[in-house]
Amino acid sequence: MKILSIESSCDETAAAIVEDGRKVLSSVIASQVEEHRLYGGVVPEIASRRHAESITGVVNEALSQAWLSLADIDAIAVTFAPGLIGALLVGVNFAKGLSLATGKPLIPVHHLRSHIAANYITHPELKPPFLCLVVSGGHSHIVMVEDYTRMRVIGATRDDAAGEAFDKAARTMGMPYPGGIELDRIAEEGDDSAYTLPRPTVAGSPYDFSFSGLKTAVINLIHNAQQKGESLCKEDLCASFRRAVVACLTENLFKAAEDLGVRTIVAAGGDSANRLLRRELEKGCKERGYSLYVPDLSLCGDNAAMVGSQAFYEFEKGNLAGSDLNAVATLPIDYQ
Repeated sequence: MKILSIESSCDETAAAIVEDGRKVLSSVIASQVEEHRLYGGVVPEIASRRHAESITGVVNEALSQAWLSLADIDAIAVTFAPGLIGALLVGVNFAKGLSLATGKPLIPVHHLRSHIAANYITHPELKPPFLCLVVSGGHSHIVMVEDYTRMRVIGATRDDAAGEAFDKAARTMGMPYPGGIELDRIAEEGDDSAYTLPRPTVAGSPYDFSFSGLKTAVINLIHNAQQKGESLCKEDLCASFRRAVVACLTENLFKAAEDLGVRTIVAAGGDSANRLLRRELEKGCKERGYSLYVPDLSLCGDNAAMVGSQAFYEFEKGNLAGSDLNAVATLPIDYQ
């Protein structure tokens, strides 16, 4: 089954063609990073306009790279939630138009489920059930993936997500958007024990995260040093902050795995590309005898190939949409 998939939830306009959920025939991404870098973050109105300008060309290029026409496509999939509402609407309405014009089924796909599905492309042998750490932009979740379309949230952030904490700390240190990537790079050169930072926990909820206090602690450390005219070692500060965030993520994840008796661990989302997180997951899984799956680096960020992968299983489950499909800014991953 060949699915043409579309992704426009934030600042990447993407289209791909995926066969049977695991084989990528083409994948095209038009990034807006350079433009949004001028403003220090994503400007929703600009993102929506660029999606509208790019989407036709991106879809045509995906078809061209796969040597296919719309007549060869079996279904059309699109990210409909969650994300920037204006950005989502561009993709949703374009996909609805294609579905109406071609008579092909329309498959609505949840963005975070797509990130998990990126692992099905990288690891064709992977099948549920497994425990997944989803760390993507504004989301930090521990999810029990019971089946391809049946998921249960075990833990989630109570305030900032890990990605938000990385980006905000990086911005305070003067790094350009997207700061989390630059912070990760600089941290490789630093001493992660140079600065003592808190590891926040949520009382009564051992699997939940809270990164707001940690983010505030590093920002206050920077501001206090500036006010006193003192200098901080950027490499050491990046490394110490990254260590604290990753410790929070991995400690809760492994506690949940132990309590649930799960031995297969998966990571997903843009921040699953973080170098220390990957190393700590590998180390922790090896110590415990768990199996670990992480997506290829090219599939960590937003892309349409992961949408096409998840769409295959949504289609098998009968999760289709009609012309009344609408974009949804917020929607839990375990929706039914």
